[in-house]
Amino acid sequence: MTPTASLTSLTAAQVHARLAELTVIDVRTPGEYASGHLPGAHNIPLDHLDSALPALEAAAGRGDLLLVCASGTRSTQARERLARYGITAADLTGGTNGWIQLGHDVLRPAGARAVWAMERQVRLAAGSLVLAGLLTGRRRPAARWLAAGVAGGLVFSALTDTCGMAKVLAKLPHNRPRAADLDATLAALSG
Repeated sequence: MTPTASLTSLTAAQVHARLAELTVIDVRTPGEYASGHLPGAHNIPLDHLDSALPALEAAAGRGDLLLVCASGTRSTQARERLARYGITAADLTGGTNGWIQLGHDVLRPAGARAVWAMERQVRLAAGSLVLAGLLTGRRRPAARWLAAGVAGGLVFSALTDTCGMAKVLAKLPHNRPRAADLDATLAALSG
């Protein structure tokens, strides 16, 4: 493949019609993936994408790749990153949320413990930090800087469409893939 790999997005209707011929890569955290994913999807969290490049390149050589996340933001980032390495992929417009809203089925592994979506985890962490900063600031005014720092981070996140807090939260144990699961996924994509 060439370094100028094309960048495309597919609608849920287009994906539904072609699902059997696509290799679907879900770039959400394992907990989010367990809460419901497209049939046949493989889980490679966004922060493990670089280590999965050889397997993704092999899979792309056999057919079209589709990248999926909750809303489309992380899968677009993943698609753009893969394009820099010459790997062509498409992303699902509206993500898994859009897929579900249109009534398409998602799979949930039996016995898997679903984790809150990353956006919800960020809202809980940011709100808790702001509240803690404000409450503690009643007795120790310097603690208000915590609330100000989080507010500044949220503004920066909105302006850049990135989220530092999500990157930190993704490192928590419930958001990390088990090494054996990731290895099995990479082996399946490589072979």
